[in-house]
Amino acid sequence: MKVKRIVTNIETQDINAAKRFYNEILELDVLMDHGWIATYGSSEEMSIQISFAAQGGSDTPVPDLSIEVDDINTVLERMKNAGFAIEYGPINEPWGVRRFYVRDPFGKLINILAHV
Repeated sequence: MKVKRIVTNIETQDINAAKRFYNEILELDVLMDHGWIATYGSSEEMSIQISFAAQGGSDTPVPDLSIEVDDINTVLERMKNAGFAIEYGPINEPWGVRRFYVRDPFGKLINILAHV
């Protein structure tokens, strides 16, 4: 038996609010949209991971999601231009990532990171 996919579900009554943050800024593809649920993702091969944490590292809160990107500076600029407040960072962490925290339209704390 193998786990084939892990899907994160975020409850909201405003499904369209995800489009700007996850599709337009992070450039995730719309994989499914039934009106009551919209799924964003990528056709690229990705690792499946679930993390359990007592803190978010560097004594920060535990983020709800961590999203690794290939160009953190572009994503950071897009977030700022779209009016999303950066809550932590950007910072180079001692474990080899550059990251920042931002809240998505649903109040979820998102850790945007790139390995350095």
